[in-house]
Amino acid sequence: MTIKSKLMAGVCAATVAIGAQAALAGGHGEITVAYFLEWPMPFEYAKQMGTYDEELGVKVNWVSFESGVKMSAAMASGDVQLSVSQGVPPFVVATSAGQDLQILDVAVSYADNDNCVVRSDLEIDKDSTAELAGKKVAVPLGTAAHYGFLKQMSHFGVDVGTMEVVDMDPPDGAAAIAQNAVDMFCGWGGSLRRAKEHGNVLLTGSEKTDLGILVFDVTSGPAAWVAENSELVSKFLEVTADANAMWADEANHAKMLPLIAKDAGMDEAATADTMSTFVFPTVESQLSETWLGGNAQTFMKGVADVFVAAGSIDSALGSYGGNVNIEPLKAAAGN
Repeated sequence: MTIKSKLMAGVCAATVAIGAQAALAGGHGEITVAYFLEWPMPFEYAKQMGTYDEELGVKVNWVSFESGVKMSAAMASGDVQLSVSQGVPPFVVATSAGQDLQILDVAVSYADNDNCVVRSDLEIDKDSTAELAGKKVAVPLGTAAHYGFLKQMSHFGVDVGTMEVVDMDPPDGAAAIAQNAVDMFCGWGGSLRRAKEHGNVLLTGSEKTDLGILVFDVTSGPAAWVAENSELVSKFLEVTADANAMWADEANHAKMLPLIAKDAGMDEAATADTMSTFVFPTVESQLSETWLGGNAQTFMKGVADVFVAAGSIDSALGSYGGNVNIEPLKAAAGN
């Protein structure tokens, strides 16, 4: 099965499953919000405290999902009104196919959780990247990791055509670099952590972000629903931003961590370890050129073009500017 057919099959299957399983929010005074388990974020403190219900004045039903693709399907069917921490790649796939979704905020940036690793014994760092020519690299094609790899190589002036690029899922790539079967690994999450035991990154997360190589999730929603409920959306984003600001003060960690861990279905140590690699941009930062002021739109176009080249989607939109709506976030900030 091709990447494209897998994606489409996943969307169709998710639509059927969600229709049968998801908590519906069609009734008056209720909304349903999608989120991920084992993906700890400050908003979960507010969720556990009942702050969303109190501040929005409606009952918020929370439904956990396994993927951003399923979130897109749930929003298409009307079963879900908002998705927290939807990945950019599935958002791009859905909007490229014509689904009218909008990005409403930057939920989390995790540039240090998606990166490329060069085998330690090669002793190649950012000052000696010319030595990557001819090297073998494991990259999951058609993903944000693939896009990040291409952008890093472009930055360093390395001709990818001189490298042997092998399409490998991150777990396989991590195993390959551990066995010296590849010279370089690109991927994310636990696979990245395992790969780093055998090598070094060329650029840190903050260095990649400065170059416009973004790795982030968003809060998203169907454009029509957002337009009809803009005040509610703004209040939702305000509660989220307040929770992020609260977490930014380490003095609050002891109070917040137990509830976040409980909501994420994790122990406190794993929750703290995971969140230490996350960045929750301030509203001011989100509205800047670095994020929703322009760079995120450019990034999405780059991801879409990579997917087209990989055969994952038929075509990319000319621009993804219309799929970013900063007005509710500006209202939440009082702008």
